Amino acid sequence: MDKFLIQGGTKLEGEVRISGAKNAALPLLAAMILPETPTKLTNVPHLKDVNTLVQLIGGLGITMTYEGDTVTADTSTLDNQFAPYELVKTMRASILVLGPLVARYGSAKVSLPGGCAIGSRPVDQHLKALEALGAEIEVEAGYVHAKVDGRLKGGEVIFDMVTVGGTENILMAAALAEGVTTIRNAAREPEITDLAKMLIEMGANIEGLDTDTLVVTGVEKLHGCEYAVVADRIETGSYLAAAAITGGRVKTTHTDPTLMESVLEKFEEMGAEVTRGDDWIELDMMGKRPKAVSFQTLPHPDFPTDMQAQIMAVNAIGRGFATISETIFENRFMHVPELSRMGANIQVEGNDAVVTGVEKLSAAPVMATDLRASFSLVLAALAADGETLIDRIYHIDRGYEDVEAKLQGIGAQIKRVSS
Repeated sequence: MDKFLIQGGTKLEGEVRISGAKNAALPLLAAMILPETPTKLTNVPHLKDVNTLVQLIGGLGITMTYEGDTVTADTSTLDNQFAPYELVKTMRASILVLGPLVARYGSAKVSLPGGCAIGSRPVDQHLKALEALGAEIEVEAGYVHAKVDGRLKGGEVIFDMVTVGGTENILMAAALAEGVTTIRNAAREPEITDLAKMLIEMGANIEGLDTDTLVVTGVEKLHGCEYAVVADRIETGSYLAAAAITGGRVKTTHTDPTLMESVLEKFEEMGAEVTRGDDWIELDMMGKRPKAVSFQTLPHPDFPTDMQAQIMAVNAIGRGFATISETIFENRFMHVPELSRMGANIQVEGNDAVVTGVEKLSAAPVMATDLRASFSLVLAALAADGETLIDRIYHIDRGYEDVEAKLQGIGAQIKRVSS
């Protein structure tokens, strides 16, 4: 099993090219099931989750090619609507094939998903939404069986809670439904807007982008298009955090500052100098120790839960103390014991954590528990005295492309080792 060996204490400086967003690429790949002519998706990151979903969609009989950063799909060869447990169990986003399959082909059999163990992320919202459009749903032996006689019918979908995956699934399904679908309490993440824009390129009729109410007028069929995956705002924030925690200066390129203002504001509150361009962001900590900052995770456009662990790591060596409230997932402080092993002073009570900054962290063997938590341990190791060994880094490979090469490019002393 691969591990990272990191020698801490180096101030990071340089440029990092940001990849396409994992959280956008996955629903965009699922949307490639919908059109009747071939689709080309560019700026696709090379990640374990992307490879899994390409394999899953290919298993439906769809002709998939993945070369460089480009995936092409031809649905004319599809011969089944079955997504098996063996693939779905490794990644929650696999459930995103459910809506497109039912909308395009009238039936689907999709395993209930797996993924990071960061709390309850029930798919019941997905299923209720599809039922609102006329799908018949049965859950049996760990599989969701969905079918519809003819086309799905437009209707009103009101989510009980803000759900990114649920919004994406029903948005894709509604694109081919008969009539008008109104999606209320829709998630507003940039990745959903990216999906809507690609569907529009395919011929879909969608209004209300960037709002919590999406109105979709269904069309009989969609056509293929060429589309580029939006920049990864979480990867961007993670590398800017690497500059903040090491007192360095890092410029992220091929990104979009408008997608992450809530995070950039926190970096500025830490005392960093943050400059922005049309497609780049630079953070300069000017050798200073950051100030600890408090925040609460909330749906977009507020502070993203996927940056919580990284900013907690920066707070761990910050001046003063800060309170972090996690309102999205109930089990997303699993990195706290590992950071504590490195000398961090963090007290957790329920969904709140109080971080009292220490001047220095110390190297220790630690273990990644989920995707974003894994990067928080990398950050801590970059700032720590000594050499840190991070186990279970397969988590980080699910969401960060070429992570050690990118970190080495800005001066980090990091290498991958096999046990």
